[in-house]
Amino acid sequence: MKIAVIGHSGHLDKSVLNDLCEDVGYHIAKHGHVLINGGTGGVMEAVSRGAKNGGGIVIGMLSGHEKGNDYLTIGIEMGFDASISSVFMMYNADAVISIGGRSGTALELFAAYLKKIPIILMAGTGGWTERMTKDLVDGKYFDENRIVEVQIAQTAEEAIRIIESIQVL
Repeated sequence: MKIAVIGHSGHLDKSVLNDLCEDVGYHIAKHGHVLINGGTGGVMEAVSRGAKNGGGIVIGMLSGHEKGNDYLTIGIEMGFDASISSVFMMYNADAVISIGGRSGTALELFAAYLKKIPIILMAGTGGWTERMTKDLVDGKYFDENRIVEVQIAQTAEEAIRIIESIQVL
């Protein structure tokens, strides 16, 4: 399965969030899945590092204006700005894990939702991910259209377990 991990692209200090990102990437790899992300820094670099340490494949879908991080197996230069590249990334994902994030992460979350891609929000990670956990319709949808269930995970292991239990179309 191709799992997209989205989140803040800025610098992450050696922190709990950095450790969580590495753990998510590591578990994606160890479970035999392919990691897809924007390929640059922050959450993307930490999750890529974890996947690489787990022996996994890491695909970075770069906007074309950015240099990919050192942990990518493949860097695909999309040639678009970051917002368009973010939407195209959702056309290649079977599931999405969201960690923190700013406006680009919100765009990716809504693109995934509209594409009916299963979404896992990592609890306690701040940003748009955290905002979305607090305002889900019926505790599991972004809106009243109820397009696809959104689930919340506390740990990397739980996120992968949820994804593997979902019937991906």
